[in-house]
Amino acid sequence: MDSKTLKLVLSNLLIIFAIATRFLPHPPNFTAVIAVGIFAGFLFKNKIFAYVLPIIAMIASDLILGFHSTIWAVYFALILAAIIGSQIKKANIGNVALSSLISAVIFFIITNFAVWMSGIMYPNNIAGLISCYISGIPFFGYTLLSAMIYSLILFELYSLAEKYILSRNINKQLQ
Repeated sequence: MDSKTLKLVLSNLLIIFAIATRFLPHPPNFTAVIAVGIFAGFLFKNKIFAYVLPIIAMIASDLILGFHSTIWAVYFALILAAIIGSQIKKANIGNVALSSLISAVIFFIITNFAVWMSGIMYPNNIAGLISCYISGIPFFGYTLLSAMIYSLILFELYSLAEKYILSRNINKQLQ
């Protein structure tokens, strides 16, 4: 399998994986979408594609789950997660964990701010903003945990696949 075909297969698998985690039973905000954004940003040289990949997964699943008035904030935060992933130069546990932490915090800040700005659930004043962020804390825990776990899984699986492909190529050359 050539590199281009492998990346096409991986991109489709990432989209399917992200969608599946949105439909499987899960705690609120415990999906792989942020991790897919981070990983896509790291993996794909075509950064526009990497930034759009988690959005494709979201739109595909939102067609069934439904859209809401602050979906733009979710999509924007996911694009930022992919941009953060594109800054990872060396995939190690520290860089992946840090990228997951930063992406989860940004997601929390942006999406809760959008909820507050909508004026539907909280008054548009400082007390409402504070209340909105406090109410979002339990969701943040799930967001952070899922970003960390799914990112580490994706990066580790990719590392194992790279080692497997490399060892197969070396064995072919030795024969």
